[in-house]
Amino acid sequence: MAKAVRVHTHGGPEALVYEDADPGRPGRGEVLVRHTAIGLNFIDVYYRMGLYPAPAGMPVIPGGEAAGVVLEVGEGVDWLKAGDRVAYAVPTGAYCEERLIAADRLVEIPEGISDEQAAAMMLKGMTAEYLLLRTFKVKAGDTILYHAAAGGVGLILGQWAKHLGATVIGTVGSDEKAELARSNGFEHVINYRSQDFVAEVAAITGGRKCDVVYDSVGNDTFPASLDCLKPMGTFVSFGQSSGPIPPFSISLLAQKGSLYATRPTIFAYNARREDLVRSADALFDVVLKGAVEIRINQRYALRDAARAHADLEGRSTTGATVLIP
Repeated sequence: MAKAVRVHTHGGPEALVYEDADPGRPGRGEVLVRHTAIGLNFIDVYYRMGLYPAPAGMPVIPGGEAAGVVLEVGEGVDWLKAGDRVAYAVPTGAYCEERLIAADRLVEIPEGISDEQAAAMMLKGMTAEYLLLRTFKVKAGDTILYHAAAGGVGLILGQWAKHLGATVIGTVGSDEKAELARSNGFEHVINYRSQDFVAEVAAITGGRKCDVVYDSVGNDTFPASLDCLKPMGTFVSFGQSSGPIPPFSISLLAQKGSLYATRPTIFAYNARREDLVRSADALFDVVLKGAVEIRINQRYALRDAARAHADLEGRSTTGATVLIP
């Protein structure tokens, strides 16, 4: 019997229960995948705690990205076969040894990229892709601010933004994380625990401020993030690791300089198969070229998912973490 980690009742890391789980046989348009590596992301915490409702209700198997090997394909799937290496990014369901998944959500892993790398970068890397290339099209000469620069998305986005020719500013919570961010594309790094990031951004940019701010922190960095933007700059809120941004009047955007604000998600940006493939191809391309390096900084056994969550929430992890079935 295959194993999975389920949440039956919302709560802390102890709510993650390691138990038997029969994935079943693939139906039409489905594929049975045996996981070799599973990515860990803060969105998994949101589903565990109930901050985000589980798409299929409770109990829920968390986990939004993984890599593995095709075991069996269902009727109508003619572009994959048993033995193919595949990866994906979806809202939930990855914390398991085997699973059924819609074939149109899978992409083949190219030669030159390991299963662990693929598992660690699908959700985070394709998030960096849509943020940099679609939500706000970063180009050479732009100045960007990214909060939580030593996190999984941050380390990928920092390298990618530098590759695009942008000036990349990041915030972190420790000197150790500052060094990590600097080694991953961030030209300027601000320790928000000891420095005022608004004042530091103004000093770094000579008062010109930033074209875009990418914020997955939420409550702790708002509304100060708006003060880091040029007139008509773009505020991109794509997470809430410190809690949700409180309700605010839209007139605040006018007061701060006719700003734009958006709350995107990867699942909206990659809802169409063609957009998913285009996003994955762009990610694979920069990794294979060496412009972006995917580093696995922590590994946990799948059965130890609760410890992994506790470490993630305690901000004691950096970069990419994988769970090994």
